[in-house]
Amino acid sequence: MQTTWKGTISFGLVSIPVHLYSATKEHDVPLHQVHAKDGGRVRMKRYCEEEEKEVPYAEIAKGYESPDGRTVTLTDEDLADLPLPSKKIIDVLAFVDEGEIDPLMFSKAYYVGVADKAASKPYALLRDALVESGQIAVTKIALRSRESPAVLRVHDGTLVLQTCIWPDEVRPATGIAPEEDVTVRPQELRMARSLMETLSEDFDLAQLHDDYQQALQQVIEARLQGVEVPHEEEAGEAPDNVIDLMEALRSSLRRAQDAHPERSGAGETEAEPEEQPPRKRAAAKKTTATKATATKATATKATATKATTATKTTATRATASKPSAATSKKSTTAKKSATAQKSATDKKSTAAKKSTTTTTTRKPATPRKAS
Repeated sequence: MQTTWKGTISFGLVSIPVHLYSATKEHDVPLHQVHAKDGGRVRMKRYCEEEEKEVPYAEIAKGYESPDGRTVTLTDEDLADLPLPSKKIIDVLAFVDEGEIDPLMFSKAYYVGVADKAASKPYALLRDALVESGQIAVTKIALRSRESPAVLRVHDGTLVLQTCIWPDEVRPATGIAPEEDVTVRPQELRMARSLMETLSEDFDLAQLHDDYQQALQQVIEARLQGVEVPHEEEAGEAPDNVIDLMEALRSSLRRAQDAHPERSGAGETEAEPEEQPPRKRAAAKKTTATKATATKATATKATATKATTATKTTATRATASKPSAATSKKSTTAKKSATAQKSATDKKSTAAKKSTTTTTTRKPATPRKAS
């Protein structure tokens, strides 16, 4: 990795010799200026207006034109000899919470590496102190003919120096936000929060890719092969005014939930009843009451069914364990009937015996004599 800057971090009386390396790179498709008529390359030439001729790069210097039209020429030596302590020293000025620096001020980032082995111990000391405190170090650095404020922070166990713009270089935002008094209802805020949570589910920044560069590469390949250039389907015009904010939020939430089916969409259910028209709200309440009544009735039927089942079970167990009163009564009646029949049979037998005896002992009548 190519070194961008060499110098020293000054941390009180501790000095850390370091090198800076560019931490980011922008990927793009290199495009050149050409003549649209014949494709001829168009190049920028360094042309001197005084001599009316092209001059080599070695003869190029920087100049400043004053308001009255005078020009001051500054050579590389002039710029190198500027009396700036920040040219080779990154002087730590203070330690603050990261939230105290507006992200709008952040510019380019550089990895900070040690210049030699002797710098390893103080480097690790500063890095670990930043991690433990949860703070960042505010400093200044002169880099590429410009002095800038900068911050030192830790990323993946490595010190990172991120240059910033000066506070007075941040333009004020006056008059850009809506000036009229806008009231946001609680249900709208809840719906928006539900949409935010749904969109944030399983989000991975590393999965994002540059669609523009991919589309541009497809057009270039089509031109090289002499085939038709791919065209994107025309998208519908976006509405210029949001008439129903809640309906737009609901539609957005449903679309996001379709992309994340694992989420339940509780936010829409929560905000829906409060936003319905009066008739729909009354119907919804009536439906809810009906469902609640049906639920109670079902619960009552279930309880009655359980009670009946329990009673039948108890009766069955009681019947199995001892005979019923009806069964005992029937048994007693049968026994009495059998006894009566036996007694009647005995009486008939006795009467028959007596009748036989009487017939046998009775003498026949003596016939009368004729006179």
